[in-house]
Amino acid sequence: MAPNLQLLFFVLCFKIFTSVVLAETDSQDVSALTDVYKSLNSPSKLKGWTSDGGDPCTSWDGITCKGSSVSEIRLSGLGLSGSLGYQLANLKSVTYLDVSKNNLNGNLPYQLPQSLVYLDLSENGFNGNVPYSISLMNSLTYLNIGHNQLNGELSDMFQKLPKLETIDMSSNQLTGKLPQSFANLTSLKTLHLQDNQFKGSINALRDLPLDDLNVANNEFSSWIPNELKGIGNLQTGGNKWSTGAAPPPPPGTRHGYRDSGDGGGGKSLSIGVIVTLGCLGALILTACIIALVSCKHHAPSSHFMDEEKGSSHHGRPRYTPKPSQMLHYEAMDGRKGGEKSVDSDAPVSFKRNSSVRFKNSPTLYLITPEGSTIEGLTSPDQMLPSSPVESFSMSDLQNATMGFSPSRFLGEGTIGRVYRAKYLHGRILAVKEIDSSLLGKGNPEEFSSLVSNISRIHHPNVAELVGYCSEHGRNLLIYEYFTSGSLHRFLHLSDDFSNPLTWNTRIRIALGSARAIEYLHEVCSPPLVHKNIKSSNILLDNELNPHLSDYGMANFHHRTSQNLGVGYNAPECTDPCAYTLKSDIYSFGVVMLELLTGRTPYDSNRPKQEQSLVRWARARLQDREALDEMVDPSLCGLYSPESVSKFSEIVYLCIQMEPELRPPISEVVEALNKLV
Repeated sequence: MAPNLQLLFFVLCFKIFTSVVLAETDSQDVSALTDVYKSLNSPSKLKGWTSDGGDPCTSWDGITCKGSSVSEIRLSGLGLSGSLGYQLANLKSVTYLDVSKNNLNGNLPYQLPQSLVYLDLSENGFNGNVPYSISLMNSLTYLNIGHNQLNGELSDMFQKLPKLETIDMSSNQLTGKLPQSFANLTSLKTLHLQDNQFKGSINALRDLPLDDLNVANNEFSSWIPNELKGIGNLQTGGNKWSTGAAPPPPPGTRHGYRDSGDGGGGKSLSIGVIVTLGCLGALILTACIIALVSCKHHAPSSHFMDEEKGSSHHGRPRYTPKPSQMLHYEAMDGRKGGEKSVDSDAPVSFKRNSSVRFKNSPTLYLITPEGSTIEGLTSPDQMLPSSPVESFSMSDLQNATMGFSPSRFLGEGTIGRVYRAKYLHGRILAVKEIDSSLLGKGNPEEFSSLVSNISRIHHPNVAELVGYCSEHGRNLLIYEYFTSGSLHRFLHLSDDFSNPLTWNTRIRIALGSARAIEYLHEVCSPPLVHKNIKSSNILLDNELNPHLSDYGMANFHHRTSQNLGVGYNAPECTDPCAYTLKSDIYSFGVVMLELLTGRTPYDSNRPKQEQSLVRWARARLQDREALDEMVDPSLCGLYSPESVSKFSEIVYLCIQMEPELRPPISEVVEALNKLV
């Protein structure tokens, strides 16, 4: 064979060999695309696709690869039906995903590839909510989920998307207010939100570099910010905008108006401020008069029952109250000649409770609400074995949560989403999915260790871990489900059909929660810092007994820069690593302030000096006259003034600025126990 022919033959063989080697697709990508193919009902129109493996990088329609990894998926306008499956997140190198203009339906996958730069899911039949995993796509520049059937409220997920230039969520059924994190989208040029049911204001958009904004046909109110009026393509019709002069922008916002068109803006602004303040004053005065009349003229038997009427509101089912949870005028201490339960002359004194200060492998102990060991244990050194936890399969959880449907969505925190799982035999559980970005990559032992540690924690006032699931790159914890929801919901999401918690019930909730914290701080060895104590993490059963949740997650909170709860963080906690046992005491003090006042820890709708609950309350807690005005108006005076005074003293010590001045939790438990 001639040398030239030999060289040519060698080159051809090398090319064939290298093309075969390079075309061998990553096995994880093959598995994910095979799942997509099956979820799309295995359409024959996708040439080269198979349900039994294969090599997507060589011959699959719409698939582009870099090396052995899938980088692009282009399946637009192919008439595809079905869903996208649940393994898309395993496509680690995909930057371009376009399945628009098909007939796809079902929920959008909760976990999408974090590497995406371009995402187009528009013009399909997707329903459910917008997946929170979008918040992890730091390189995303284009997002189009318009013309679907998406519903529910948007999560506050836009803090870390600095490159996002285009968002289209138009023609869906999205509701609620715009998340404040929209203000972080510093590169956003195009935003289409038309034909939804959004409400509230669009102030979060005022400082964005938009040149195309469409918010038409929603339920927005308030004013259109002047900063947005100079946008070249602006569509705002079909809303409920306020008329008249707009108020000034809130403190801290920029004032660089695009084109206000108002030569005398300063004068009209001043007049607008005066008119607005006058209206606010009149509204506040009217509200106070109505509240006073309501409290005087409504009998507690018709307005303050502890059992809900009719259908459940805000997810709270009915419950049967104990006698101590009922509101009766004649039973109030010092009101109708009833016997006082608190010694008004006895000062609040904190003494360490020694009944639970044992530390022999304490995470295995079960402590009764009274602080003693459970019946049958003769000494603290006798240990209870940790309860076994069940291993759940992903398919079972998919069925029990209706595919993690929005109708089963319970809430979302810094660690992940929580869903309600309902089984045919009546069992109901709460499923918390841990955000995959918080788990160490390539370290499956971390989740196993988490499950092992949490399963050892047992206390009547702690939400018990029932089981876990770790499949397909997803990690979930399964807990008891508490029918009455969270304390936050009871205190702050009430309506005309809801009934306020009685004062005595509030004390019992505070005491039970304090006992749970005492167990973590002074019984467990080493002590456990909760690090995320807030009213939404205190769950109530059908008898309104509190159960502390989200414990054992402190390591994950170290990995997130999200605020662990606005208004709950102790002043020394400038970052998640600064939390200590005394920081937990401060957070619990804020929860007790919520119980006392009925206010949220931070409320931007209140006057500036009242927005921070701790700052507003600290100076009033030791002023008897001011204290009477602080108490939750929904109680309508049905409480013992002496009990409120003692409770406020406990709160005051817990929210001290200096950590060393805050009492240990066992002393808080002892003081609260005297008030029951």
